[in-house]
Amino acid sequence: MTTLTATRPRLRGFTAESTFITRSLIHSIRDVEALLMAVVLPVMLMLMFTFIFGNAIDPSGGYVDYVVPGIILLCAGFGAASTAVAVSRDMTTGIIDRFRTMPLRSGAVLTGHVVASLARNLLATAVVVAAALLVGFRPSASFVEWVAVFGVITLYILAITYLFSAIGLAASSPDAASGYGFILLFLPYVSSAFVPVDTMPEWLQWIAENQPITPVIETIRSLLLGTPMGDSAWWAVGWCVVIIIVAAVWGAWLFRRKAGRR
Repeated sequence: MTTLTATRPRLRGFTAESTFITRSLIHSIRDVEALLMAVVLPVMLMLMFTFIFGNAIDPSGGYVDYVVPGIILLCAGFGAASTAVAVSRDMTTGIIDRFRTMPLRSGAVLTGHVVASLARNLLATAVVVAAALLVGFRPSASFVEWVAVFGVITLYILAITYLFSAIGLAASSPDAASGYGFILLFLPYVSSAFVPVDTMPEWLQWIAENQPITPVIETIRSLLLGTPMGDSAWWAVGWCVVIIIVAAVWGAWLFRRKAGRR
């Protein structure tokens, strides 16, 4: 006696991923206000630090060169924070239940959010850099160094986006995801983004020197402005890779648990 087993064929190749990437990109394009805020807020902060606090911090007028690397990462943080809300919204509105009936890999949903966020954040970063050039930012980087800067920024955006995606999965609601993500946005302020670490209280210097944002900023600053890099690049890449691995594993586990996928 022959037993027939019904199976659901999986979508081959990267068809599922491309479908969800397209879906997330369309949502990003439609949510114009969120995209604008992800660009406008960092630009406003850059203008505020440059023209309001800049002369007090650096009377020579060169503070804009110092602050731009930190603003770039702050821009990435604002853009990635919306990913946590989008992922949480997918998990709480019932759309995931519909995805469970489709022949696709569970990770495709998160991949769509991450890649769309990467594209959105790179666009926002380009706008922020253009605005910085207009207000006096004068990098000395060569073409190769600009390519390296692009690579570091891309790696950082991937790391923080995967982390925010996992936070969105862990949160009980989009509002909770937004709150948890907001806490992470304070990390650049406790780093070398806006002031040198050695100007901070001694107890705060250790935190600023040993958190992931500082080596990323110092690497970007060194590539753009020729400041000493030391071992910042190794620490920057190492931190980003560790965050990606931990967040990806954590996110995959949360998705399988909450969505009932294997």
